[in-house]
Order: sequence, then C-alpha cells, then structure tokens
Amino acid sequence: MSLRNEDDVVRLISEDKWMMEILFEVKRLQLPDWWVCAGFVRSKIWDVLHEFEQRTTLADIDVIYFDRHVTDESHEKVLEEQLIKQAPDLPWSVKNQARMHRINKLVPYESSIDAMAKFPETATALGVKLDSEDNMILASPLGIEDVLQMVVKPTPSFSQSDELFKIYKKRVNVKNWSGTWAKVTVLE
Repeated sequence: MSLRNEDDVVRLISEDKWMMEILFEVKRLQLPDWWVCAGFVRSKIWDVLHEFEQRTTLADIDVIYFDRHVTDESHEKVLEEQLIKQAPDLPWSVKNQARMHRINKLVPYESSIDAMAKFPETATALGVKLDSEDNMILASPLGIEDVLQMVVKPTPSFSQSDELFKIYKKRVNVKNWSGTWAKVTVLE
C-alpha cells in the first residue's frame, strides 16, 4: 500500500477494525482534548510501509488528554483502570498533558497537540481520535513527512538542549526502531 499524505494515513487507520475499536473505547471516557498517539499511529504506518503481514506488538497504547483542572497523576491511573475494564488485554497508558511538561522541564503545554509537537521524535508526534460524528481525525503538528519517509529525528524541542538531546538518543537506543523496521533511518 502506498502512503503519500494525511488522507492516506486516515484511510489506513479508518480501515483497521482493531484500531477503530481502540478509538471507540477511549472516546467513551469523554476526556477533554483526547488523542491516541505516538507508536499507535507510527507503528501502523511503518508496518504497512514494510509490508508486514502481522501487526508489530505495541509496548503500550498511549492515550493523552489535556485537563488543567485535575492534574494529579492518580487520576490518570483511574482512567487506565477504566480502560482495562473495557479492554483488559491492551497495554493502556494514560497521561494528562497539562502536567507532562514538568517531566522534561519544558514550558507548560497549551493543548494535547502542543504537547505532541514536543514529543522527542518527529515520527512519533502523531495522534488520532474520533470527532463527535465518529470520523477519524489525524493530528500531526510537525507534519507526516518523517514518518512516511521512515526517518527518526528529534523534534525542535529535543534538539534545543544537550540534556533533551541525550533523552532523545537514549530513547533511540532503547526503542531500537531500525531493528524492528529495517528501512527506518535514525538521525542524530
């Protein structure tokens, strides 16, 4: 399958029953500014571009949302438990982006999409969700060129300081994306 643009990616995910079921599960939580993001989207794209017959196993399913009013991490665990009850076989990870800027000592995020733009890698700065009429929406605040070209490079936020760039490099080593997807090029 050829993937050339955002419409192709939206169609690809919309036609994946498993991915759509996950989006419906998350939508049921009615979280503010929610998205399923990162490897959930990137891995699907790379699996297709590598013509894999089987889906690559995800370490987790990243669910993000943005709520300035309830920023206690324990609330995220409650939401994860709700998702586990709805779909117990999935590795859920729920994070409120209104607090996640603290992890990497960045300025507070304005929204979930703003947070995605500050993920470590451009190819991971992607998210999908369902709108009120259950149409899928793709967020790609840094574009989709890198993920489609199978290039891993740091986002502007993670190339701005030595400390953040070290985090990027550590992630690249731990994730070993080019070991899973041979056509992936990692830039340092």
